[in-house]
Amino acid sequence: MKWVEGAKQGIVVAGGQGKGNDLTQLSYSEEVVVDQLGTVYVADRGNHEIMRWPKGATKGSVIVGGNGTGGQSNQLYWPIGLSFDQHGNLYVVDYRNRRVQKFNIDSNT
Repeated sequence: MKWVEGAKQGIVVAGGQGKGNDLTQLSYSEEVVVDQLGTVYVADRGNHEIMRWPKGATKGSVIVGGNGTGGQSNQLYWPIGLSFDQHGNLYVVDYRNRRVQKFNIDSNT
């Protein structure tokens, strides 16, 4: 939810369509980061993926994970945190795999 100063209610910027694995849903979201363009990134522990919602989007896209639960480099198992460095690299705390992974993603797609 996003709150505009003085507003009486929030604005849904990601998810909001119940629990699930559709591109309009989240399942046990853990961490959120918003970049300077207003793009929202969410660590979705329940779906074992990182999702991205560009500003104004009605559905997100999976940018990391989404390949089932597991320990391969393209899989996550309970991502609970995320952060970007100054070069745009994404770091994901992959809790059940006991690791932090680094991803080079294009933040404009």
